[in-house]
Amino acid sequence: MTTPPPYGSPNPYGSPNPYGSPNPYGQQPGPPPGGYGAPQEPGYGYGQQPPVYSGGLPGYPAGGPPQQPYGGTPIPNYLWQSIVVTILCCLPAGVVAIVNASRVQSRQQLGDIQGALDASRRARTWCIVSLVVGLVLIVLDIILVATGAMSTSFSTHSSYNA
Repeated sequence: MTTPPPYGSPNPYGSPNPYGSPNPYGQQPGPPPGGYGAPQEPGYGYGQQPPVYSGGLPGYPAGGPPQQPYGGTPIPNYLWQSIVVTILCCLPAGVVAIVNASRVQSRQQLGDIQGALDASRRARTWCIVSLVVGLVLIVLDIILVATGAMSTSFSTHSSYNA
């Protein structure tokens, strides 16, 4: 049986650095010249203020932050009305109303106030269309039941006699 080599002895397989690198395990001696990360623009780095655009407010493009129309009045999105008319009145028109209602807030957050107003107007229009179609169908159903054209009772008697 052989004894193991003493601690701190050179590599038992021959060369002390088999891959020819001056440091074991391929480690770099320190950070690369110029430091880590992307080069910084002069005057703008960590802890400094962002550049001011022509709009006058830091971090925003020329128009500044998105503004609420009419002195801060939020744009109605008609979302809950769209859901109600979808469930109770007319499914296809209600789905179109929900799609338009969901576009209002996202366009408003992007600063597209005119697009948000258009989506709000379309959502309101489709809510009204769905409500009118639903009411017309209910009135038509009542008329058909009242005239006897559509029976509301189901017969349990069979004409087949066994």
